[in-house]
Amino acid sequence: MIRVLLVDDQPLLRGAFRALLDGEDDIEVVAEAADGAQGVALAREHLPDVALVDVQMPVVDGIEATRRIAADPALAGVHVVILTNYGFDEYVFDALRAGAAGFLVKDIVPEDFLHAVRVAARGDALLAPSITRRLIDRYVAQPPGTGTHAGLEGLTNREREAVALVAQGLSNDRIADRMVISPTTAKTHVNRAMTKLHARDRAQLVILAYESGLVTPRTS
Repeated sequence: MIRVLLVDDQPLLRGAFRALLDGEDDIEVVAEAADGAQGVALAREHLPDVALVDVQMPVVDGIEATRRIAADPALAGVHVVILTNYGFDEYVFDALRAGAAGFLVKDIVPEDFLHAVRVAARGDALLAPSITRRLIDRYVAQPPGTGTHAGLEGLTNREREAVALVAQGLSNDRIADRMVISPTTAKTHVNRAMTKLHARDRAQLVILAYESGLVTPRTS
């Protein structure tokens, strides 16, 4: 059973999300919070698999709540998915840097919403290629990274290659095709790179790849 925490200051939206999630046999909403501070406290109390967190909330906003959850070793198994009304904006970018596994726009269709929750719960959250492109665009105007992030020197050549492909928005299956290896081996390379770079998930791996200079965005 996938355990979900809802963190949103709008009761009507929380009710709609709860009704949708509780209608699934494999998902249950374990708690609801109206602000980020309460959300962090409930995350510690209930240890959900997925925390759906709104960006803009009173008391503590979604970015700070995400940062607190990501920084707490006891909450390492909690995958934060940001909820936003605006698509990919600066708030969402900051939340990804803070440790979020990904984000959902609130007008997403129900089927995609449920699929995203299940993907996040598995810990295999993927950034869609369109989102990855926006991350890349965010870095194009910045100076290249130094490549000195702790752990980079410990990556094998194949792990570096896998990270570069993750940074292009490729799934494990597509990485396997490009590297001419099995999907299981591709997943192993990605997971080992995440461990060495202390990345919580693929979203963090993409950000680390560009910030460190391991991957350089093309301007054309």
